[in-house]
Amino acid sequence: MLKGRNLIEPLDFTAGELDTLFDLAGKIIADPVAYSDAAKGKLLATLFYEPSTRTRFSFEAAMLRLGGQVIGFSGESSSSAAKGESIADTLRTVACYADLAVIRHPKEGSALVAANSAGIPVINGGDGGHQHPTQTLTDLLTIRREKGRLDKLRVGLCGDLKFGRTVHSLIKALSRYENMEFFLISPEELRVPEYVYKDIERGSGSKYTEVSQMQDVLPALDILYMTRVQRERFFNEDDYVRLKDSYILDDEKMRLAPEDMIVLHPLPRVNEIAIEVDSDPRAKYFVQAKNGMYVRMALILALLGLE
Repeated sequence: MLKGRNLIEPLDFTAGELDTLFDLAGKIIADPVAYSDAAKGKLLATLFYEPSTRTRFSFEAAMLRLGGQVIGFSGESSSSAAKGESIADTLRTVACYADLAVIRHPKEGSALVAANSAGIPVINGGDGGHQHPTQTLTDLLTIRREKGRLDKLRVGLCGDLKFGRTVHSLIKALSRYENMEFFLISPEELRVPEYVYKDIERGSGSKYTEVSQMQDVLPALDILYMTRVQRERFFNEDDYVRLKDSYILDDEKMRLAPEDMIVLHPLPRVNEIAIEVDSDPRAKYFVQAKNGMYVRMALILALLGLE
């Protein structure tokens, strides 16, 4: 169903296609050994023009656990981009060797350029402050497994909502499910971009509330999605220093939250979630990280037509 397709932004796949993908991820979680040779003989290219731990490692682990192999680079300086090669030419070359590629790049729209040039399936591993669709797949799979549904949820998104591509992608994806309610928790300087409001307004009964204090909405939430204030997105170091500790989730705040609320975070965290919260059963961010590998395994199989 998804064979040969690209994944550039969350809405590239229909809700039904996502359900099928999540069902496959669930089967892999239940019996990973059954899929250990599913991609034998296939090659994944990982083209990471900016730093990554979870996204790169989870893609590489996903392909290796499926019996495939990986080639790639983990910095622009270690690729021909350092010599001035264009993304389009890099992808045309990589397509001569690999069966599919994942690209992370600091410039918005770069993944689309790559997909239009490659001739093999291309996955967006994050383009600037724009989109991060495989993190969104990770988030949606985790929400579905932990809450049992993807509709009629009250979701608090906290921290850097301006530059946080994971937030933009998640809102866009969740907005097409029925009766979603978003609580946007951020300082004035880090509010979501205008196009994100439009995504919510186009949703199926979706609505949003903007607040500046996490404590004001914690008792009402099904999900709290924490994000870090991203130093690499700031042009002014003083602004980063002033805002970086705006919101810190600790045990005291967790006492305000419902017993069945879950806490998610795309990671890495800096200090926006206190270490003491890790032992709270509602803290699901490391479960979320593991789910990222499984959903990427399912995605690789689907794009290669190996389900």
